[in-house]
Amino acid sequence: MPRAVDGTRRKERRKKILKHAKGFWGRRGSNFRIAKDAVAKALRYSYRDRKRRKRDYRSLWIVRIGASCRASGITYSQFIAGMKKAGIGLNRKALSNLAIEDPQAFSQIVEQAKAAVQKAT
Repeated sequence: MPRAVDGTRRKERRKKILKHAKGFWGRRGSNFRIAKDAVAKALRYSYRDRKRRKRDYRSLWIVRIGASCRASGITYSQFIAGMKKAGIGLNRKALSNLAIEDPQAFSQIVEQAKAAVQKAT
């Protein structure tokens, strides 16, 4: 029985790795041995950054809310504490969009939060 020398499984496996490495710089995109490591690292980064993306967006929303609060004369922490005391249940994403798209409505929420903070003290 003849010996199989270069099977399709090997070619398919290498082709799959090189397809993932398409667009990588230098030999990382064309040489299998180097592309294999580059693809493995890229997949690790993509897994990690799918988790990190959620943190990044939350911090962006907090920065936007904080900037709008400071324009209204209150700190971010006082604003959040006032919202909890006033019983306003908007999340940070909604507050961030409100601060950008409808500053007047956001300033009304800020006033409610200020009143709740002053009432508590």
